[in-house]
Amino acid sequence: MNNNIINIIIVLLVGFIVFKTCSGGSSNSYEDRSRDRLSEWRKSPIDELIRQLSDEPTYSILLYDMDADESEDIYRHQYRVIIEKPDTVMARETTWYDVSPVEFEQHIDDMGMTIVSKKNGVLHKETSPAGYDNYVGNEKYGQWRRDSGGNSFWEFYGRYAFMSSMFNMIAYPARYSYWNNYYGGYYGTGRSYYGPNNYYGTRSYTSSNTGQKTNWGSRPSSFKQKVRNNVARSAAASSSRSYSSGSSYSKTSRNDSRSSSSTGYRSRSGGFGK
Repeated sequence: MNNNIINIIIVLLVGFIVFKTCSGGSSNSYEDRSRDRLSEWRKSPIDELIRQLSDEPTYSILLYDMDADESEDIYRHQYRVIIEKPDTVMARETTWYDVSPVEFEQHIDDMGMTIVSKKNGVLHKETSPAGYDNYVGNEKYGQWRRDSGGNSFWEFYGRYAFMSSMFNMIAYPARYSYWNNYYGGYYGTGRSYYGPNNYYGTRSYTSSNTGQKTNWGSRPSSFKQKVRNNVARSAAASSSRSYSSGSSYSKTSRNDSRSSSSTGYRSRSGGFGK
């Protein structure tokens, strides 16, 4: 075989390979878009907040709001950070952070709840009802009272009355039996606690019953269910690939929550206190 024929064969083979790569290597399916985003994900925004708050001995991070843009496969979180000071309590909302479908699915039932807290220098990462970590049951802030039916509930002192609204306790009071269950079997274990019949969390935390207008609360049920299905599928696909996230944050023993792009932490509201 002469050199001209060999050269022609090589050119044809190279052209075929290039064609197959270009035509077969791009897919617009949900799974492929999610796979492409894996290489872009960075450390969880929760890790970044923990780093920024490293000098604070006592604080709480709540999932304040969440939203999604499915057309772009983008999922977002907004957090509320509560910092305890010697003579006051500061509450701030963060900017919106992009999070991975895996992390969004991990916290999809946690809206309005504490997802990270620090108490006297000890960090806790189990999901709990807002305020249970540092304030409910703390005699510095309030006391247990009994209603007309004999049930005990938590009541904040007048100077801390704003916490009832901030923790959604006007619509969903903190009952002693629920608080006791949390500290009896969940606190410090890494297990999430939603109360009986999902009393706390996303399903109970909507704009209609809290007075807080949220993006997620304003979304129709069909949209929310579609997002749930999509992120659940993406999380399952990610788990099957058994990738390493490099993130230190984990709600439970899982270490697969990562974010795509995050913005900086900033204060959006002033402090509460004296």
